[in-house]
Amino acid sequence: MQTLLNNRYRVIQTLESGGFGETFLAEDTQMPSNRRCVIKQLRPIQNNPQIYQLVQERFKREAAILEQLGGATKQIPSLYAYFQLNGQFYLVQEWIEGDTLTKKVQEQGSLSESAVKEILVSLLSVIEYVHNQRIIHRDIKPDNIILRHRDRKPVLIDFGAIRETMGTVVNSQGNPTSSIVIGTPGYMPSEQAAGRPIYSSDLYSLGITAIYLLTGKQPQELETDPSTGEIVWHKHALSVSQTMIAVIDRAIAYHPRDRFATAKEMLKVLQFGAGTFSPKVAYIQPPAITSPSATLQKTISVSPAPSYQPAHQNSGHREIFLPSLIVGSLIGGSIIIGFALTKSPQPVLQSSVLSESSPTHDQVQDTPTPLQSPVSITPEPTASKEPQDQEVSPVRSQVLSNNVPSPTQSAQLPSSTQPQIDRITPEQAVQNYFETINKRDFQTGWNQLSPSYQNNKRRNPDGYLSYIDWWGGKVKNVDIEQVSLVEATAQTATVNAKIKYFMNSGKVIPGSVYFFLLWDAENSRWIVSDTK
Repeated sequence: MQTLLNNRYRVIQTLESGGFGETFLAEDTQMPSNRRCVIKQLRPIQNNPQIYQLVQERFKREAAILEQLGGATKQIPSLYAYFQLNGQFYLVQEWIEGDTLTKKVQEQGSLSESAVKEILVSLLSVIEYVHNQRIIHRDIKPDNIILRHRDRKPVLIDFGAIRETMGTVVNSQGNPTSSIVIGTPGYMPSEQAAGRPIYSSDLYSLGITAIYLLTGKQPQELETDPSTGEIVWHKHALSVSQTMIAVIDRAIAYHPRDRFATAKEMLKVLQFGAGTFSPKVAYIQPPAITSPSATLQKTISVSPAPSYQPAHQNSGHREIFLPSLIVGSLIGGSIIIGFALTKSPQPVLQSSVLSESSPTHDQVQDTPTPLQSPVSITPEPTASKEPQDQEVSPVRSQVLSNNVPSPTQSAQLPSSTQPQIDRITPEQAVQNYFETINKRDFQTGWNQLSPSYQNNKRRNPDGYLSYIDWWGGKVKNVDIEQVSLVEATAQTATVNAKIKYFMNSGKVIPGSVYFFLLWDAENSRWIVSDTK
């Protein structure tokens, strides 16, 4: 006959064995259903009567915390009982029938982005509650997350505080201290490895877990940038959207100050624009035009309207400034989105790296100062002039008269290079983009920027997060006063837009921005390559 633990629990099998003790699957013989449960046998790493009472007190305290957590959410196992036996400590917890995320990836391969997003959203709500109780899990990893069979919900198991309690020893000064670091190499950040975990340490571990789910790569299989300490993983996740990449990149930032401050913040950004994740297509830079008849000949010097320059950060208060570079960056993104809205649904643009785009927008001043020199826009040189002279004159007249051209007034391309598709005009694309922004469809806007524009850290230090922080958090809506085509070829276009930003603060800020567009033939649309 099998021995019963605590005269009640019959062990069925050993689930795990390690330095802290063993974990068993057992039956509760004092319940009518003989319900199954998990029993964790824990033993102090130091057999010292001096600290046994301290370990005992801490064990009782941590058991009470587990009882509280399990009673508050169904995604943390319930604590059924705890007891001591022969100098060892036991926890009796709910048995979660399901598979760990490690097992799921090993059996089925990497998970889809939608599946990973669903797991993250569900877990972040749990982690937010745990952190609000001033508790850090300290060992979030695929092995400690179980997808429950009955409802497919992820359940967070194996909190690290109990194990830290078992690691209590007496140091050389005679004081009790923890002799171990709780966590798993590769899944814990540097501050946790140094024994100083913080709340964002759990978010780091969750981000690394997400990378494993999306790529099937363990942390040890990923490279690290030696100059920054950041993990290099994008090349293993080419089909992952820029929003997901941005969220994970911020969660796993090497320095805690660059991560999400709270689980709630990470959850909010992850859910922003829910349902907008679309299949991505890689952007291909259009080839340079070498045909003499494919370009416009003239060089047009334009003196833009007053723009704005960054203010010093040590001014006494934080105002919303709008440097022409910032406005240009953001509006550039705007232009492209508009084009996408006027056509049937298009594949969404993908960048292999996401962590950059427009500048930090809460450091832009309100008082305009003119640019020091005019912008000179020079098209590509060509061998022949006469055919192009006939085509450029209407464009020049439009720019010089500052009139908004109609679609029929846009630059006409020679028949030898005229695309065989019905293109939207660059001017109309600007209009449509801002309509999209005013509808708060920021994901679509972001995906209309070229990869080089998205990946420009000077413009968007945090990539898509900076983009939505500006458009979603600071700008209420945009009014376009005038749009003018400056020049165009079969593959490029330059558009000037005079606009007004209506800020959430109540301020109205005018601006004049030049957009440099590229024709994305594969997806039949214009994208923004730069702004000034």
